[in-house]
Order: sequence, then structure tokens, then C-alpha cells
Amino acid sequence: MTQAYVLTLSCPDRLGLVHAVSGFLLEHGGNIEEAAQYNDPVTGLFFMRVQFGCAQHDHATLSQQLATFAQPYQMRWSLHPTSQKLPTVILVSREGHCLNDLLFRWKSGLLPVDIRAIVSNHRDFYQLAASYNVPFHHIPVTAATKAQAEAKQYEIIQAEGAELVVLARYMQVLSDDLCTKLAGRAINIHHSFLPSFKGAKPYYQAHDRGVKLIGATAHYVTADLDEGPIIEQDVARADHTDTVEDLTARGRDTESQVLARAVKWHSEHRVLLNGHKTVVFR
Repeated sequence: MTQAYVLTLSCPDRLGLVHAVSGFLLEHGGNIEEAAQYNDPVTGLFFMRVQFGCAQHDHATLSQQLATFAQPYQMRWSLHPTSQKLPTVILVSREGHCLNDLLFRWKSGLLPVDIRAIVSNHRDFYQLAASYNVPFHHIPVTAATKAQAEAKQYEIIQAEGAELVVLARYMQVLSDDLCTKLAGRAINIHHSFLPSFKGAKPYYQAHDRGVKLIGATAHYVTADLDEGPIIEQDVARADHTDTVEDLTARGRDTESQVLARAVKWHSEHRVLLNGHKTVVFR
């Protein structure tokens, strides 16, 4: 039986890498269905994503053979069966537009994820979680209990086997320790006014300044607040007739769409880290 896989890799650029990878797959019975590559002239790194079918070997055998193949090229690689949906935990606070959008897309079969739990510092969305039959964990966070709360959050993430953590408008700053533990597998979403309009009510601040563009940014979580590698961004036009409510509604729509695209691309293994940037094979 043919199994479909996605292979992603990066390594120092050199002649013949595409030939070497395609030759390896041919030698092991792989039939390439989709392929994309990028050579970064600044870092000198080569990036590649290949989707292929293989009936000759199982995942464990292919992984073992890939490890041997990759070593001389100093490749960082990963191999994922496309049949396995990415185990995911969502963190949220009191703004539910992104959570609601992700849950709907997931249940509609539009996102290749397996949402296993929702964690929140408020109780607002326990009924929404129940309507999708997803476990809901209420973990209050204060300055005094932040460390204990994060320990509980991480315990849930580990217990659920989560390979992706989505901060769907989770309005708490994660500690450096938790950011390190979740490196490369936690995605955050926020409005794109930063750093201009920090703090509370950014859309009020933007309206007061008469902005003409509003937008959203989805990025990986790092210890540098809101400065992780960017996965996706988008903007929407605004003009003098827009109220604060208009801007907020349009901003929330943009945030939901941008986050959904970032989650989809990550879960399809289309995003490769390139230092403080990303390579996205859309």
C-alpha cells in the first residue's frame, strides 16, 4: 500500500542537491508528487519540501535510510506521513474570533490538525469547546501564580502530545522558559500596528491617528515579545468613515484569516525556519 509523506530539509547549499534528493527517493521507491526548493544567497542555505508516495518502505525504515543519506550533506530534515494530522492545543483568553474560526475550519476538514485541548485563563469559551467536544482547561493566571499556571499548561501540552500550540488571542506573555520549550511549534497572532500602538485598545489608538491600513501578523513564539519569525501577514484598507467598531471587526476578520493560513501551512509542513525568518512553500 502506498503511503504519502512530506520530506522537509535544509542544509548548506552545494551543487546537485535536488538531483541527490530525487535520486534517493527514486532508489527507495518514492514517487514525487510535489516539490519546491529555495537557495538563500544571504545565508548560503538550501531549503526543500518534497511530497511523495512510497509503497516500498514504512516510516521507520525510510527515516533510518534518510539519516544515513543526510549526514554527508549536514542536512536538518523531517519526514511526516500526510495521513497523520498534527496534534494541537489552543490557548485563548477573552477574544474568541480566532478560536471560533479555527474550530470551524478544523471540523469542516479545512485544517489538517487534531485539536486535543483548549486552555484559557478565563471561562468564557467552555461552552464553545463543549460544542466541538474538545476538552477545556481553565487555568487562571496572576503575577503570583504565573509559574504554576505555565507548569500546568505545559503538562497539558505534553499529555496531549501536542506538536503545535496556537495562541489564538491569548493575552498573557509567555515566560522565556516556556518559549524555549515550545520553540518552533507555537504560533501567535496579533494586529500589525505594533510597535506603533502598544498596550490596550490598539484599534482605538489607530482610529485616533486616522490609519489607512490595518492588518495582522502570525509568527512563531520566541522570548523576544512579538518578534518571532513571521509566517504570514495581511492588510485591509481603512478610511475616514470607519468607526472604531468598523476597524475592530475588520481587524478581527484579518487576524482570523492570517492565523488560519499560518496554522494550515505549518501543519502541512510548508514552513521552514531560516534564522529569524521563514521559508514558506505555499
